[in-house]
This record gives sequence, C-alpha cells and structure tokens, in this order.
Amino acid sequence: MEEKYVRETRCFKISRVFPLDVNNHNTMFGGKLMSLIDDIASITASKLCRVTAVTASTDSVDFLKPIRPTDCVSLESFVTWTGKTSMEVFVKVITEDLRTGKRDIAATSFLTFVGLDESNHPVPVPRIIPETEEEHKLYETASHRAELRKIRREESKKFADYLLTRYPWE
Repeated sequence: MEEKYVRETRCFKISRVFPLDVNNHNTMFGGKLMSLIDDIASITASKLCRVTAVTASTDSVDFLKPIRPTDCVSLESFVTWTGKTSMEVFVKVITEDLRTGKRDIAATSFLTFVGLDESNHPVPVPRIIPETEEEHKLYETASHRAELRKIRREESKKFADYLLTRYPWE
C-alpha cells in the first residue's frame, strides 16, 4: 500500500472575522467555524487519497476560546491516522488579535473521511507517516479515538431505531 507523509496532507486557511460572521455575543458563529473546519478538512482528505473524500463523521469540535471581530482565524489541518478506507483529519484553529498579535488556540476538531471511487464505493487510502512531535502524539492517540468512534457509531445506529420519521401533524 502507498504511504504518504503527514506534511503532504497539510493545509492552511486564514480568514478575517466580519460582522456577518458573529452572533449576538459578538463572537464568531459556531456554525460558521464548523463550515470552515469541514471545508479545510475535506481538502486535506483529498490530498491524501487523490479521490473524492466525503465526511463520515465530525467526531468533535471543541470551542476553547471565543473568536472576536478584531481577530483573524487561522485553520491548519492534516491527516493524523488512516484505516483501510478511512482517515482521521485534525483541524487546529488559531486566533490572532490583529491589534496585538496575540495568538491562541481557539478550537480543535477531529473528523473522519472516507475515500470513494467513481461508483461511490470506498477505496483503500495510503498509510500516513508522522514526522514531528505533534504528528506523532496525534498518531499514537488515534487508535483510542477510532475505538470511541466505533462505539459511538453503534450507539447512534441503535438510537436511530427509536426516532420517528413521520411529520409531527401525522
């Protein structure tokens, strides 16, 4: 199986926070940030497998610090682990106060993507090779997150059996 270095999947995106991006608390809408996260993560996933990659799950988004209109927001993403047809993508969100230059981790996120062929069938993805200390730490802890994802997915399937699909007025 083909192998790729984590650095080959790394992506960066920097955005200014505009008035339409903030809520009534004058901080960035969580949904706006989640959209930016999914966008950059999808590019990262495609860079690994060079086929269509679809979001299988957003495993976590942890909002750690508010993002204000005086900030720019930088997103960095890379593949941290691969299975047979799936890959875990990590996104780190950094705020920078444009007045002071102070930078902080504002959010972190893990997402799972699956590579698909032209018929929308899962395809094998390259194995990932970490190099930096940060990459090694995320790679070493990935199997635990994968196990938790598997458990959560099974619980979600069971839970879905109890959910209604009819309209409320029926």
